[in-house]
Amino acid sequence: MKNDMQETPVRPDDEQIDLLAVARKLWAERRLIVRWCAVAAFAGLVVGFSIPKEYTTETVLAPETSASKGSLGGLSSLASLAGINMGSMADADAINPDIYPEIVESLPFVAELFPVAVETKNGKLRTDLYDYLLNHERRPWWGTVLSAPFKALGGVMLLLRGEEPEDGEVDLFRLTPDENRVAENLARRIEVTIDKKTSLVTLSVTMQDPLISATVADTVMRNLQNYVTGYRTNKARKDLEFTQQLYDEAQREYYKAQQRYARYMDANQNVVRRSVRTEQERLQNEVTLAYNVYNQMAQQLQLARAKVQESTPVYAVVQPASVPLRAAKPSKMLVLIGFVFMGGVFAAGWILGARDFVRGFKEQTPSEE
Repeated sequence: MKNDMQETPVRPDDEQIDLLAVARKLWAERRLIVRWCAVAAFAGLVVGFSIPKEYTTETVLAPETSASKGSLGGLSSLASLAGINMGSMADADAINPDIYPEIVESLPFVAELFPVAVETKNGKLRTDLYDYLLNHERRPWWGTVLSAPFKALGGVMLLLRGEEPEDGEVDLFRLTPDENRVAENLARRIEVTIDKKTSLVTLSVTMQDPLISATVADTVMRNLQNYVTGYRTNKARKDLEFTQQLYDEAQREYYKAQQRYARYMDANQNVVRRSVRTEQERLQNEVTLAYNVYNQMAQQLQLARAKVQESTPVYAVVQPASVPLRAAKPSKMLVLIGFVFMGGVFAAGWILGARDFVRGFKEQTPSEE
């Protein structure tokens, strides 16, 4: 039984690959490998120079931190080391910076960028951002070739349906295919990152023209500030509008009471009857009451205005948008190295196994027929 259960040991030499033999085989075919790498290098150069250059503009913002955050003492510092932002817990009226990326990539936010006026660095093109991304963005030659049939098919479908492209405001509920494609492309070109420790917000925009990249980055920064400010001050502004209405009404009532009192006094200057004096006192009391209400509403209006100002967040622009001088991508050297490496890998695979497999398949095919 013991002999049956014993397995034949496998020698280590059977599992090992003869690396020396592989190296000799590859060295013998070094000319073929060099030719494959040369072809791959040529293809890499073609691809590297065919991909349009893209420029990235970065802006850095320091959002206002809540005053109550400092009252937490050392707890906020320990929480920041653990990746927890205590500032968002301290101020319920503020938007957590962690959702800034979702705000910037949202369809309403992106659609607001469509009418932004842009201009290329050489000054040859002036249009809006939507038209630039739809009609003037450069593509690699293979992308143009592959998309040509689909564009032609789309044009034919529009002609058959009798539809014409409409110019006007963007209907977010019902986007056209072009609007949807431009919105997705623009959302991919905008990136927002948050530093958990410092709470710095880094906003980057990548475009094919450096001036357009800087213009869009500055616009996105301002729109994001306005969005957060509008959210933060929404309740305070509504309270201000309501207080303004009450103030205007109290002012009108006060002026009316003054006019009634003045008209009555002018009409009864030389009358000394008791009823006249009683009516005079009543009208004077109405004026005093109206003035007190008017004065209180004026104070409430000033407080409401101060509340709006207090609720307005302040952003410190650590790094403003600036026109980039160098392209961020593509890296032609990395493309070239990648193609040469893949060419060498494919050449080695062909020499070590693929070539013999193809030869064996060709030799067996006639015999089977």
